[in-house]
Order: sequence, then C-alpha cells, then structure tokens
Amino acid sequence: MWAILILLFVVCYVAISLEHNININKSAIALFLAVALWSIVMFFSTDIATLYNAEAFKEFLLKTPRLSSLGLKSQSTKFIVNKLLLFHLGSISETLFFLIGAMTVVELIDIHGGFYFITKHITTRKIRKLLWTIAFITFFLSALLDNLTTTIVMIMLIRKLIPYKDLRMWFAGVIIIAANAGGAWSPIGDITTIMLWVKGDITALPTITNLILPSLVSMVIPVAFISYFLRGIVETPPIHSEEGKYYEQLTTTDRKSILIIGVIGLMCVPVFKELTGLPPFMGIILVLSLVWIYTEIAYKKVKNIEEHKKNRVTRVITHIDMPTILFFLGILLAVAALQVSGVLNAAASYLDVHLHNAYLINGSIGILSSIVDNVPLVAGAAGMYPIMSPDAIAAAADPAYATMFAQDGNFWQLLAYCAGVGGSLLIIGSAAGVVVMGLEKIHFIWYMKRFSLIVLLGYLAGMVTFWLQTLIF
Repeated sequence: MWAILILLFVVCYVAISLEHNININKSAIALFLAVALWSIVMFFSTDIATLYNAEAFKEFLLKTPRLSSLGLKSQSTKFIVNKLLLFHLGSISETLFFLIGAMTVVELIDIHGGFYFITKHITTRKIRKLLWTIAFITFFLSALLDNLTTTIVMIMLIRKLIPYKDLRMWFAGVIIIAANAGGAWSPIGDITTIMLWVKGDITALPTITNLILPSLVSMVIPVAFISYFLRGIVETPPIHSEEGKYYEQLTTTDRKSILIIGVIGLMCVPVFKELTGLPPFMGIILVLSLVWIYTEIAYKKVKNIEEHKKNRVTRVITHIDMPTILFFLGILLAVAALQVSGVLNAAASYLDVHLHNAYLINGSIGILSSIVDNVPLVAGAAGMYPIMSPDAIAAAADPAYATMFAQDGNFWQLLAYCAGVGGSLLIIGSAAGVVVMGLEKIHFIWYMKRFSLIVLLGYLAGMVTFWLQTLIF
C-alpha cells in the first residue's frame, strides 16, 4: 500500500512542479491526487483502521455502538469517512476560509487604490536608497498582507519608478527576497505560516518575536551585496499621481477608510484569536464583514456610476485566485491521506533516527522548497510530528529534542522560517518568484547566477541568528 501511495504522490508532485512544461494546471493535478490517494486508503480501509489508527478506531466504535453488527470492513470504511476524512477536511477548511477572506480583503483594498496611498510617498531617485526603501516596504507589507499580493503591488510600483528593464530586474529580485522573508515572521504573511498557525503548531506573538530578526538578517545580507554594486540616480521622475482613475468610484476619504479598516483588521486577527479563543478564520471573516458593510454604505452615496461598475464585494470576490484555493485543498487532502496511512509517521521516525536534529531537518526542507512547492513540504512536516505535551516530553527518550516539538518549539518556528525564506534560493521556489518570473520575464539562470548564492548566505545567517537567539534567551 505504501509503495502505491508514495509512487502516486511523487508522480503527481513532479507533474505539479512541471506545470508550465506540461501545460496542465497544478490545481487539477492536486485535486486528482487527493481523490486518488483517499480512494487507495478506502481500498485498504481495514489495515488503515486497525494498524495505523487503532486507538482512534476503538474509540470510534465505542461511541457508535450501532456499528457493532457490521463487519470489520464496513466498520473501517465508516471510520475513515465519518472520522478521519471529516476531521481532516474540517482542519483544512479553516485554512481555506482564512485564505478566501484575506484574499478578498486585500483585493478590496487594492481595487480601491488603497496601496496608492502608501506608494505615492516614495519620492527618492537615488538607486541605492530606493533599493533599500523598496526592500523594507516589501518586508513589512508582506507580513501584513501576504507575499504574493505584496510582490504584485511592488512590481507595479517599480514599473512606474524604473523604466529600464535591466535595472528593474535587480529590484524585482530584491522584492522576491524581501517578500518571502517578510512573510516568514508573521502568522498571516505566508501560506506556510498560516497553515502552522491555524493548526496550532505556532502562535502569533512568539512567531513574531522569534522570527523577525532572523528573517530581517536573511533579507539584509543579500540586499547589502546588491546595493554595493548599484549606484547612481533614476533618471525618471518619481511616481506620477494615479488619483484620477479612482475618482469615479469612491471619495478619497472612503478609500482611505477601506485601507485602514482592512489593514488594521488583518493585524488584529491574532489579537481576536487570543481574546475569544475562536480559530483565525473567524477573525478574518469578521474583518471581511466590516469592510463589506463599510463599502456597501459608501456605494450608497455614489449616484453617477452604473451599478455593474461599482466594486462591491459581490463583484470583487470573483477576482480572488480560486484555482490556488483548490490547489491547497487538493494538496492538504493528499497529505492527510499519507498521514492516516502511516506514511508520514514512518518518515518522521526515519528522520529522527538518521538526522535527529531540527536544524538539519528544517534546513533541508528550506533548500528543497526552492525546487518544489513549499505547501506540501510544510504540510508533510506538520503531519509527521504531533505537538508534544509536557507529559509526552517528560516521557520521551530525549526530552531536549522532544521539547522542540512543543507548541512554539524551535522545530515549528524554524520550519516557518526555512520554508518561507528558502523559497528565494531559486526563482521557481516561491509563488512570489514565479509571479515575478512571469511579470518581468526574468530567466531562471539569470536569477540563479546573480541571487542564489547571496540568498543562501542570508538564509544560513538567519538560521545562525535563530540559533544564537535560543542560546541567549
């Protein structure tokens, strides 16, 4: 059974990685993979229930005595469908609803020109100063929004500031690095940190405090190398006003209000979780509802524009990247199938025996994430290891190592860092890099020759910084 599951996963994984070569959308492959793996799980349902989930299976039968008259095969099938599949689907749905809400809020801000209020204040024409300005804006903006959206916004900005493609490509590379580094230290900045946060492996405040400095180091080192060689003045004037194109929609006050409500709301989602105990997707739904209500009230005052041209939420929500949502659904369901079948537990045992070091395991995951998608990598790593309770740590053969797998333990924090920052090693290693590759037509080899080595230096320096923090604090 394991051989079939692993072979199918690897084949589909390769197909996902070669999406642009085979011209088949990765979301379609991920959805097929999810259904195929769960179908195999159902075929071997008896083994899945009795060998790899024995305790949960016994508990399920005790709570559903009406199944006692059925045969073992039927009991196992009911257990997988009504217990395992629904449990994992519920957990996955938390991440998906969070992403849908966050994407919609960000799209509302963007379509109403909210980011213009931020970018219009960039007036410097010195290349070196502009490079650092772009890097830091990207770094902090990606922590508030997400690295993919931030990358698109910043690429649109530098197109207005820098007309020369050769120079703009260097800035685009810096945007990739800063966006991935910025997303790694925020619980809402990257899909991988969102996944770990929603699952409960990490919490907001420790993630921010433990990872902001390593992430900053991973960005500063490559940007410092690049800025040393880039000098001079940008010959074009600063960004021209775009105010005019938004006049026909809402007033400047209303558009600023949408920006403020949306950004502050996103920042307060972790606070909402801590105050109420509700999962993060409930917080993001609250933020979406508040922005939605405000836009509905604002558009009631607009009389000189046709209804179908108004950017209400009902129209804007159609702009979010639904194929990406379906990709996450497929991948996370596929990884859940590997988890319930015992494959991930076996992989965790292998790594514990042969590596037995959180830095080596996560460092390898980070480098691998530059080649393949980091979503299944992080999902797989999270599925391999449970959150260790104090009792489990005390009973472990190596309590010091087991402590790393407690909530907010070094393993989880380092996993968030490595999976996020490691994606910058190659231009195909992150969603931000792939978007820049498409928008600016940057070649794989060009980026690798100029950025990969200095990104690796920053990546390793960030890991060293994280290690030093653990020693000091």
